Amino acid sequence: MNASPILRAAEGFSRRALLTMPALAHAAPPWPRVLVDGLGRRVEIAAPPQRIAAIFASNVEMLAGLGLVDRIAAIEAYTRFPPEVAGKPLVGGRLGFSAEAIARLGCDLAVMTPARGAAHLLTEPLARIGIPTLVVIHRDLPGVFDNIALLGRATGTEEPAEALADRLCERLGALSARLAGRPPVSLFLETSSNGRGAFGTARPRSYTQDILLRAGGAPAFPDLPDAAPAQVSGEAILRADPAVYLLAGRPDQAAEVPGRPGFAGLRAVRQGRVHPVSRPGLLIPGPRVVEGAEQVARLLHPEAFG
Repeated sequence: MNASPILRAAEGFSRRALLTMPALAHAAPPWPRVLVDGLGRRVEIAAPPQRIAAIFASNVEMLAGLGLVDRIAAIEAYTRFPPEVAGKPLVGGRLGFSAEAIARLGCDLAVMTPARGAAHLLTEPLARIGIPTLVVIHRDLPGVFDNIALLGRATGTEEPAEALADRLCERLGALSARLAGRPPVSLFLETSSNGRGAFGTARPRSYTQDILLRAGGAPAFPDLPDAAPAQVSGEAILRADPAVYLLAGRPDQAAEVPGRPGFAGLRAVRQGRVHPVSRPGLLIPGPRVVEGAEQVARLLHPEAFG
């Protein structure tokens, strides 16, 4: 029996990533460097940056994965990992982001994702005072690897970036080998709830959905519109009747799922397959996405792990 398109796409990822990763360590360009960021902007970086403003957790985690915690000079208020960044100066939070604070801290590079207006608020003001800004976009799981490579070139850490990508790809390849030949398991991933019967889930063609596919899952709603937010009703979940229900959150939140109106009849509830899963591993597009894939795979295919 031929593998499903879902599994074929997932199994091919690590090979594609390894083949398309730039030869970072062997062709490091001189400084200054001109890079193209996620918005298609040409960004000139004069020298290896020593004081980086890292906006959003994903960018902090990628920079930390390159061994650059000591060069992170500023973060925003919702960053919690790795623990070593606790206490770093804050340059943003619920009320927005401050170009003045980034300048005052002597930053020579700002890395951000275009969420919560960060790029709109920071790129032009920082450009006027000569601080380069790099905007990264995590559209899918291969894009996370592309961004590791981009940050390696932006910071002069091509070798650590290549080594990190190799380690992550090796783990994904091992996961594919372990799941080879196993049919995908239908699942629903709940990422949020509005308290009125609508539930957030993974957007199609996103890094989170790629993680679920990599883990041997078949998302219950693979064809939702790309427009954010990706939400479905409780009635739609009942009709889909997934075999596994994953909740990105705490165990006590997952324990509440069977008590929702009508949810006791879900196949996942009847078979005891409602599980909490790591929010960072599924919703923060950094190096921990591989841990997320491994965790979900163990829940979907426990027999493959002995």
